Amino acid sequence: MLELMKAISLGLVVLLPLANPLTTVALFLGLAGDMNYQERNSQAAQASFYVFLIMAVAYYAGNVVMDTFGISIPGLRIAGGLIVAFLGFRMLFPQQQIGKSVEAEHKMDEISENKAVNIAFVPLAMPSTAGPGTIAMIISSASTFHNGSTFSPWVITLAPPLVFAAVSLILWGCLRSSGAIMRLVGKGGIEAISRLMGFLLVCMGVQFMINGILEVINTYHNLPIS
Repeated sequence: MLELMKAISLGLVVLLPLANPLTTVALFLGLAGDMNYQERNSQAAQASFYVFLIMAVAYYAGNVVMDTFGISIPGLRIAGGLIVAFLGFRMLFPQQQIGKSVEAEHKMDEISENKAVNIAFVPLAMPSTAGPGTIAMIISSASTFHNGSTFSPWVITLAPPLVFAAVSLILWGCLRSSGAIMRLVGKGGIEAISRLMGFLLVCMGVQFMINGILEVINTYHNLPIS
């Protein structure tokens, strides 16, 4: 059980900076202003479910996609590291306000036209929470987990869905308490936390690239010279 808790904690440490539920809270408040209490709760529950679904599909189908396109683990780590570092730089030095995106602006246009709009999948679940960086990290972690993990097989089986469920529950709780969080932390607090998360993502992305490059060097170093 201690080993399982360690694996879940490690998964949350890796995924939460990428998912960053607080930025999704700011986006949710901006898009759900005209919704009543029931509609907000429904959108929050749907977004959390979609996040779990996206993460689970990325984890379980990621290796199939890699095998189909002939993508190596070092290549995925380098590419994933680039994406994560890029997202981290964007959070560190934002060119637009927190909670603003092309998808969010499109939904705002639909809301202004009095259309029935569902914001749960786009933009709350994707790309705000389970975006490209999160997906790349999950696929790369899945490869590492299966090929070089020190955890027991039963932990490898149970931990991933529990981590995804935990991230989804955290997002659901944040969205349900979005008003209270915004009053407590404020827009400035969310921006400060996002920049801190951005710095962590840059560090994680660079480390991912270093690991991938070292694997490439070791692989070619051990190959016989023809």
